Amino acid sequence: MGLRVRVSIAFAAMATLILSLAPLSTPVHAATAGDVLTAQPVSVYLAPGQLLKVPARAWKILYHSTSATGAANQVSGTLLVPKAGYSGTRPIVGYAVGTHGLGDQCAPSAKMQQGTDAELALVSLMLVRGWAVVVTDYEGLGTPGDHTYMAGVSQGHAVLDSIRAATRVPGSGLATGGPVGVLGYSQGGSSAGWAAQLQPGYAPELKLRGVAAGGVPADLQRVADNLDGSSNFGLAAAAGVGLDAAYGELNLDGHLTAEGRALFADARDDCTDEIGSKLAGRTLDELTTSDVLNLPDWQARLAENRLGATRPQMPVYLYHAKGDEIIPMAIGNTLRREWCDKGARVLWTGLPAPNHVLGAVEGAPVAIQWLANRFFGLPALSNC
Repeated sequence: MGLRVRVSIAFAAMATLILSLAPLSTPVHAATAGDVLTAQPVSVYLAPGQLLKVPARAWKILYHSTSATGAANQVSGTLLVPKAGYSGTRPIVGYAVGTHGLGDQCAPSAKMQQGTDAELALVSLMLVRGWAVVVTDYEGLGTPGDHTYMAGVSQGHAVLDSIRAATRVPGSGLATGGPVGVLGYSQGGSSAGWAAQLQPGYAPELKLRGVAAGGVPADLQRVADNLDGSSNFGLAAAAGVGLDAAYGELNLDGHLTAEGRALFADARDDCTDEIGSKLAGRTLDELTTSDVLNLPDWQARLAENRLGATRPQMPVYLYHAKGDEIIPMAIGNTLRREWCDKGARVLWTGLPAPNHVLGAVEGAPVAIQWLANRFFGLPALSNC
Protein backbone atom coordinates (compact mmCIF):
# COMPACT_ATOMS: atom_id res chain seq x y z
CA MET A 1 0.00 0.00 0.00
CA GLY A 2 1.50 3.37 -1.03
CA LEU A 3 2.05 6.28 1.36
CA ARG A 4 -0.56 8.46 -0.37
CA VAL A 5 -3.20 5.74 0.00
CA ARG A 6 -2.37 5.17 3.69
CA VAL A 7 -2.56 8.93 4.38
CA SER A 8 -5.92 9.14 2.59
CA ILE A 9 -7.32 6.28 4.65
CA ALA A 10 -6.01 7.86 7.84
CA PHE A 11 -7.66 11.21 7.06
CA ALA A 12 -10.93 9.48 6.16
CA ALA A 13 -10.90 7.64 9.47
CA MET A 14 -10.19 10.85 11.36
CA ALA A 15 -13.02 12.65 9.55
CA THR A 16 -15.44 9.84 10.41
CA LEU A 17 -14.42 10.00 14.07
CA ILE A 18 -14.74 13.80 14.22
CA LEU A 19 -18.21 13.74 12.63
CA SER A 20 -19.39 11.03 15.02
CA LEU A 21 -18.32 13.12 18.02
CA ALA A 22 -19.49 16.49 16.71
CA PRO A 23 -22.04 18.52 18.74
CA LEU A 24 -25.26 19.92 17.35
CA SER A 25 -23.45 23.12 16.43
CA THR A 26 -21.42 21.38 13.72
CA PRO A 27 -22.13 23.06 10.35
CA VAL A 28 -23.99 21.13 7.71
CA HIS A 29 -24.24 22.03 4.05
CA ALA A 30 -27.36 24.12 3.42
CA ALA A 31 -29.06 23.29 0.15
CA THR A 32 -32.23 25.40 0.27
CA ALA A 33 -33.67 28.42 2.04
CA GLY A 34 -34.48 27.55 5.63
CA ASP A 35 -31.83 24.86 5.97
CA VAL A 36 -29.92 25.06 9.26
CA LEU A 37 -26.18 25.48 9.05
CA THR A 38 -25.52 25.57 12.81
CA ALA A 39 -27.62 25.25 15.97
CA GLN A 40 -25.82 26.05 19.21
CA PRO A 41 -27.66 25.69 22.56
CA VAL A 42 -27.54 28.98 24.50
CA SER A 43 -29.15 30.66 27.51
CA VAL A 44 -31.15 33.88 27.23
CA TYR A 45 -31.94 36.33 30.01
CA LEU A 46 -34.52 39.02 30.69
CA ALA A 47 -32.06 41.17 32.67
CA PRO A 48 -28.30 41.88 32.59
CA GLY A 49 -25.91 39.93 34.75
CA GLN A 50 -27.42 36.57 33.79
CA LEU A 51 -30.52 37.33 35.86
CA LEU A 52 -34.04 36.03 35.17
CA LYS A 53 -33.18 33.24 32.76
CA VAL A 54 -35.98 32.64 30.27
CA PRO A 55 -37.59 29.24 31.02
CA ALA A 56 -37.18 27.85 27.54
CA ARG A 57 -34.72 25.80 25.58
CA ALA A 58 -32.82 28.14 23.27
CA TRP A 59 -30.54 27.81 20.28
CA LYS A 60 -28.46 30.36 18.41
CA ILE A 61 -29.03 29.33 14.81
CA LEU A 62 -27.46 30.11 11.46
CA TYR A 63 -29.66 29.36 8.47
CA HIS A 64 -29.88 29.76 4.74
CA SER A 65 -32.00 32.60 3.31
CA THR A 66 -32.28 34.90 0.31
CA SER A 67 -31.23 38.52 -0.17
CA ALA A 68 -33.37 41.32 -1.59
CA THR A 69 -31.87 40.66 -5.02
CA GLY A 70 -32.38 36.89 -4.93
CA ALA A 71 -28.87 35.84 -3.89
CA ALA A 72 -28.31 33.07 -1.35
CA ASN A 73 -27.16 34.35 2.04
CA GLN A 74 -26.79 33.24 5.64
CA VAL A 75 -28.78 34.74 8.51
CA SER A 76 -28.51 34.18 12.25
CA GLY A 77 -31.26 34.13 14.87
CA THR A 78 -32.54 32.60 18.09
CA LEU A 79 -35.03 29.79 18.54
CA LEU A 80 -36.87 29.49 21.86
CA VAL A 81 -39.02 26.47 22.73
CA PRO A 82 -40.90 26.27 26.05
CA LYS A 83 -39.78 23.41 28.28
CA ALA A 84 -43.36 22.49 29.14
CA GLY A 85 -45.26 20.16 26.85
CA TYR A 86 -48.00 21.32 24.49
CA SER A 87 -51.30 19.63 23.69
CA GLY A 88 -51.39 19.19 19.94
CA THR A 89 -48.94 20.63 17.45
CA ARG A 90 -46.97 23.46 19.01
CA PRO A 91 -47.41 26.73 17.04
CA ILE A 92 -44.34 28.61 15.84
CA VAL A 93 -44.24 32.40 15.73
CA GLY A 94 -41.68 34.24 13.66
CA TYR A 95 -41.03 37.32 15.77
CA ALA A 96 -39.59 40.27 13.83
CA VAL A 97 -37.76 42.72 16.08
CA GLY A 98 -37.79 46.48 15.78
CA THR A 99 -34.71 48.58 15.06
CA HIS A 100 -31.62 47.42 16.97
CA GLY A 101 -28.92 49.18 14.97
CA LEU A 102 -26.36 48.38 12.31
CA GLY A 103 -23.47 46.81 14.24
CA ASP A 104 -23.17 43.08 14.86
CA GLN A 105 -23.13 43.65 18.63
CA CYS A 106 -26.70 44.99 18.29
CA ALA A 107 -28.10 41.70 16.98
CA PRO A 108 -31.04 40.33 19.00
CA SER A 109 -29.22 36.99 19.42
CA ALA A 110 -26.33 38.78 21.14
CA LYS A 111 -28.52 41.01 23.30
CA MET A 112 -30.75 38.14 24.44
CA GLN A 113 -27.76 36.23 25.74
CA GLN A 114 -26.63 39.38 27.59
CA GLY A 115 -30.06 40.09 29.06
CA THR A 116 -30.24 43.49 27.35
CA ASP A 117 -32.96 42.97 24.73
CA ALA A 118 -36.16 44.71 25.83
CA GLU A 119 -38.27 42.90 23.24
CA LEU A 120 -37.65 39.60 24.99
CA ALA A 121 -40.35 40.70 27.46
CA LEU A 122 -42.86 40.64 24.58
CA VAL A 123 -41.50 37.33 23.32
CA SER A 124 -42.06 35.88 26.81
CA LEU A 125 -45.78 36.61 26.49
CA MET A 126 -45.87 34.07 23.68
CA LEU A 127 -43.62 31.54 25.39
CA VAL A 128 -45.96 31.35 28.39
CA ARG A 129 -48.72 30.31 25.98
CA GLY A 130 -46.59 27.35 24.97
CA TRP A 131 -45.66 28.67 21.53
CA ALA A 132 -42.19 28.32 20.05
CA VAL A 133 -40.74 31.66 18.98
CA VAL A 134 -37.95 32.19 16.47
CA VAL A 135 -36.31 35.61 16.27
CA THR A 136 -34.29 36.47 13.18
CA ASP A 137 -31.30 38.82 13.35
CA TYR A 138 -31.95 39.83 9.71
CA GLU A 139 -29.35 39.88 6.96
CA GLY A 140 -25.95 41.27 7.96
CA LEU A 141 -26.76 41.79 11.65
CA GLY A 142 -24.53 39.32 13.47
CA THR A 143 -23.21 37.86 10.21
CA PRO A 144 -20.57 39.14 7.74
CA GLY A 145 -21.48 42.17 5.65
CA ASP A 146 -23.54 45.28 6.33
CA HIS A 147 -27.04 45.00 7.75
CA THR A 148 -29.56 45.57 4.95
CA TYR A 149 -31.73 47.63 7.28
CA MET A 150 -35.22 48.33 5.89
CA ALA A 151 -34.73 46.30 2.70
CA GLY A 152 -38.17 44.79 3.05
CA VAL A 153 -37.81 41.83 0.70
CA SER A 154 -34.67 40.64 2.50
CA GLN A 155 -36.34 41.07 5.89
CA GLY A 156 -39.44 39.18 4.81
CA HIS A 157 -37.31 36.32 3.51
CA ALA A 158 -35.34 36.22 6.78
CA VAL A 159 -38.54 35.92 8.83
CA LEU A 160 -40.08 33.18 6.69
CA ASP A 161 -36.85 31.21 6.53
CA SER A 162 -36.40 31.46 10.30
CA ILE A 163 -39.72 29.61 10.68
CA ARG A 164 -38.58 26.97 8.21
CA ALA A 165 -35.29 26.66 10.10
CA ALA A 166 -37.05 26.26 13.47
CA THR A 167 -38.51 22.92 12.40
CA ARG A 168 -35.09 21.71 11.23
CA VAL A 169 -33.16 22.32 14.47
CA PRO A 170 -32.19 18.91 15.90
CA GLY A 171 -33.93 18.29 19.22
CA SER A 172 -36.38 21.19 18.94
CA GLY A 173 -39.36 18.83 18.69
CA LEU A 174 -41.10 21.19 16.28
CA ALA A 175 -43.16 19.70 13.49
CA THR A 176 -43.31 20.79 9.89
CA GLY A 177 -46.78 21.60 8.62
CA GLY A 178 -48.00 22.97 11.95
CA PRO A 179 -49.65 26.36 12.54
CA VAL A 180 -47.38 29.39 12.27
CA GLY A 181 -47.79 33.11 12.77
CA VAL A 182 -45.73 36.28 12.37
CA LEU A 183 -45.59 39.30 14.67
CA GLY A 184 -43.51 42.45 14.42
CA TYR A 185 -43.46 46.17 15.20
CA SER A 186 -41.67 49.10 13.52
CA GLN A 187 -38.82 47.57 11.47
CA GLY A 188 -40.42 44.31 12.57
CA GLY A 189 -43.80 45.55 11.36
CA SER A 190 -42.31 46.11 7.93
CA SER A 191 -40.70 42.66 8.06
CA ALA A 192 -44.02 41.09 9.07
CA GLY A 193 -45.83 42.90 6.27
CA TRP A 194 -43.30 41.69 3.73
CA ALA A 195 -43.56 38.16 5.09
CA ALA A 196 -47.33 38.40 4.51
CA GLN A 197 -46.91 39.56 0.91
CA LEU A 198 -44.10 37.15 0.04
CA GLN A 199 -45.26 33.93 1.74
CA PRO A 200 -47.60 32.57 -0.97
CA GLY A 201 -44.85 32.63 -3.59
CA TYR A 202 -41.75 32.20 -1.44
CA ALA A 203 -42.80 29.78 1.32
CA PRO A 204 -46.17 28.31 0.28
CA GLU A 205 -45.70 25.22 2.47
CA LEU A 206 -45.92 27.28 5.67
CA LYS A 207 -49.40 27.22 7.21
CA LEU A 208 -49.35 30.92 8.02
CA ARG A 209 -52.54 31.48 10.03
CA GLY A 210 -52.08 35.21 10.49
CA VAL A 211 -49.70 38.17 10.50
CA ALA A 212 -49.77 40.94 13.12
CA ALA A 213 -47.86 44.08 12.11
CA GLY A 214 -47.64 47.28 14.14
CA GLY A 215 -46.19 50.73 13.49
CA VAL A 216 -45.43 49.73 9.92
CA PRO A 217 -43.08 52.01 7.92
CA ALA A 218 -44.77 50.94 4.71
CA ASP A 219 -43.54 53.89 2.63
CA LEU A 220 -39.87 54.62 3.30
CA GLN A 221 -39.82 57.91 1.40
CA ARG A 222 -42.70 59.32 3.45
CA VAL A 223 -40.99 58.15 6.65
CA ALA A 224 -37.72 59.79 5.55
CA ASP A 225 -39.53 63.07 4.81
CA ASN A 226 -41.08 62.98 8.29
CA LEU A 227 -37.74 62.32 10.02
CA ASP A 228 -35.64 64.86 8.11
CA GLY A 229 -34.26 67.42 10.56
CA SER A 230 -35.87 65.72 13.56
CA SER A 231 -34.33 64.13 16.64
CA ASN A 232 -34.89 60.75 14.96
CA PHE A 233 -33.12 61.55 11.68
CA GLY A 234 -30.62 58.79 12.48
CA LEU A 235 -33.27 56.19 11.64
CA ALA A 236 -33.62 57.63 8.12
CA ALA A 237 -29.85 57.69 7.73
CA ALA A 238 -29.63 54.06 8.87
CA ALA A 239 -32.26 53.12 6.30
CA GLY A 240 -30.14 54.78 3.64
CA VAL A 241 -27.14 52.74 4.74
CA GLY A 242 -29.26 49.57 4.77
CA LEU A 243 -30.71 50.07 1.29
CA ASP A 244 -27.25 50.92 -0.04
CA ALA A 245 -25.97 47.62 1.42
CA ALA A 246 -28.80 45.71 -0.26
CA TYR A 247 -28.53 47.32 -3.69
CA GLY A 248 -25.02 47.99 -4.98
CA GLU A 249 -26.07 50.40 -7.73
CA LEU A 250 -27.32 53.01 -5.24
CA ASN A 251 -23.76 54.23 -4.50
CA LEU A 252 -24.69 56.23 -1.40
CA ASP A 253 -21.10 57.33 -0.70
CA GLY A 254 -20.91 58.95 -4.11
CA HIS A 255 -23.71 61.35 -3.13
CA LEU A 256 -22.49 62.31 0.35
CA THR A 257 -20.45 65.30 1.45
CA ALA A 258 -17.17 64.65 3.28
CA GLU A 259 -18.99 65.16 6.59
CA GLY A 260 -21.83 62.92 5.43
CA ARG A 261 -19.44 60.13 4.50
CA ALA A 262 -17.76 60.33 7.90
CA LEU A 263 -21.06 60.33 9.82
CA PHE A 264 -22.62 57.53 7.80
CA ALA A 265 -19.46 55.40 7.98
CA ASP A 266 -19.38 55.89 11.75
CA ALA A 267 -23.01 54.74 12.02
CA ARG A 268 -22.35 51.42 10.25
CA ASP A 269 -21.21 49.68 13.45
CA ASP A 270 -23.44 51.50 15.96
CA CYS A 271 -26.60 50.52 17.78
CA THR A 272 -29.80 52.56 17.67
CA ASP A 273 -29.11 54.96 20.55
CA GLU A 274 -25.66 55.86 19.24
CA ILE A 275 -26.94 56.44 15.72
CA GLY A 276 -29.72 58.62 17.08
CA SER A 277 -27.47 60.78 19.24
CA LYS A 278 -24.85 61.35 16.53
CA LEU A 279 -27.33 62.33 13.81
CA ALA A 280 -30.13 64.03 15.75
CA GLY A 281 -31.42 67.18 14.09
CA ARG A 282 -29.48 66.75 10.86
CA THR A 283 -31.02 66.96 7.40
CA LEU A 284 -30.32 64.95 4.28
CA ASP A 285 -29.70 68.10 2.23
CA GLU A 286 -26.78 69.24 4.39
CA LEU A 287 -25.06 65.84 4.19
CA THR A 288 -25.52 65.12 0.46
CA THR A 289 -24.40 66.63 -2.83
CA SER A 290 -27.56 65.72 -4.75
CA ASP A 291 -31.25 65.03 -4.19
CA VAL A 292 -30.49 61.38 -3.41
CA LEU A 293 -33.96 60.00 -2.77
CA ASN A 294 -35.25 61.37 -6.07
CA LEU A 295 -32.49 59.87 -8.21
CA PRO A 296 -33.89 57.22 -10.63
CA ASP A 297 -32.03 54.29 -9.01
CA TRP A 298 -33.20 55.29 -5.54
CA GLN A 299 -36.76 55.90 -6.70
CA ALA A 300 -36.88 52.43 -8.25
CA ARG A 301 -35.66 50.70 -5.08
CA LEU A 302 -37.87 52.79 -2.80
CA ALA A 303 -40.88 51.81 -4.92
CA GLU A 304 -39.78 48.17 -4.80
CA ASN A 305 -39.68 48.34 -1.00
CA ARG A 306 -43.06 50.03 -0.59
CA LEU A 307 -45.63 47.76 1.02
CA GLY A 308 -49.18 47.52 -0.30
CA ALA A 309 -48.80 46.37 -3.90
CA THR A 310 -49.65 42.72 -3.20
CA ARG A 311 -52.64 41.32 -1.32
CA PRO A 312 -51.78 39.12 1.67
CA GLN A 313 -53.69 35.85 1.42
CA MET A 314 -53.85 35.31 5.19
CA PRO A 315 -55.62 37.49 7.80
CA VAL A 316 -53.65 40.55 8.91
CA TYR A 317 -53.90 42.61 12.08
CA LEU A 318 -52.57 46.14 11.62
CA TYR A 319 -52.13 48.48 14.59
CA HIS A 320 -50.64 51.95 14.89
CA ALA A 321 -50.17 54.54 17.64
CA LYS A 322 -52.18 57.69 17.02
CA GLY A 323 -49.33 59.78 18.45
CA ASP A 324 -46.56 58.06 16.50
CA GLU A 325 -43.90 60.73 15.93
CA ILE A 326 -41.60 58.47 13.87
CA ILE A 327 -43.99 56.73 11.48
CA PRO A 328 -47.11 58.88 11.10
CA MET A 329 -50.35 56.98 11.50
CA ALA A 330 -51.41 58.13 8.01
CA ILE A 331 -48.77 55.80 6.54
CA GLY A 332 -50.34 52.82 8.30
CA ASN A 333 -53.78 53.93 7.20
CA THR A 334 -52.64 54.06 3.58
CA LEU A 335 -51.33 50.51 3.82
CA ARG A 336 -54.63 49.40 5.32
CA ARG A 337 -56.59 51.01 2.49
CA GLU A 338 -54.40 49.56 -0.25
CA TRP A 339 -54.58 46.04 1.16
CA CYS A 340 -58.32 46.34 1.76
CA ASP A 341 -58.89 47.59 -1.79
CA LYS A 342 -57.17 44.43 -3.03
CA GLY A 343 -59.51 42.22 -1.00
CA ALA A 344 -57.30 41.40 1.99
CA ARG A 345 -58.80 40.52 5.37
CA VAL A 346 -57.45 43.33 7.54
CA LEU A 347 -58.37 44.23 11.10
CA TRP A 348 -57.13 47.77 11.80
CA THR A 349 -56.69 49.38 15.21
CA GLY A 350 -55.58 52.90 16.07
CA LEU A 351 -54.00 52.87 19.52
CA PRO A 352 -54.24 55.79 21.97
CA ALA A 353 -50.46 55.58 22.59
CA PRO A 354 -48.83 59.06 22.47
CA ASN A 355 -45.61 57.90 20.79
CA HIS A 356 -44.00 55.16 18.75
CA VAL A 357 -42.42 53.17 21.59
CA LEU A 358 -45.58 53.05 23.70
CA GLY A 359 -47.43 51.82 20.62
CA ALA A 360 -45.34 48.64 20.80
CA VAL A 361 -46.11 48.19 24.51
CA GLU A 362 -49.85 48.82 24.14
CA GLY A 363 -50.25 46.85 20.95
CA ALA A 364 -48.35 43.63 21.63
CA PRO A 365 -50.76 41.94 24.10
CA VAL A 366 -53.74 42.46 21.79
CA ALA A 367 -51.73 41.33 18.77
CA ILE A 368 -50.71 38.15 20.62
CA GLN A 369 -54.32 37.40 21.55
CA TRP A 370 -55.30 37.98 17.92
CA LEU A 371 -52.69 35.39 16.88
CA ALA A 372 -54.03 33.01 19.53
CA ASN A 373 -57.48 33.30 17.95
CA ARG A 374 -55.97 32.35 14.59
CA PHE A 375 -54.31 29.28 16.13
CA PHE A 376 -57.67 28.35 17.73
CA GLY A 377 -59.27 28.48 14.26
CA LEU A 378 -61.67 31.30 15.12
CA PRO A 379 -63.02 33.46 12.26
CA ALA A 380 -60.83 36.47 11.41
CA LEU A 381 -62.76 39.72 11.54
CA SER A 382 -62.12 42.55 9.10
CA ASN A 383 -63.00 46.24 9.34
CA CYS A 384 -61.97 47.21 5.85
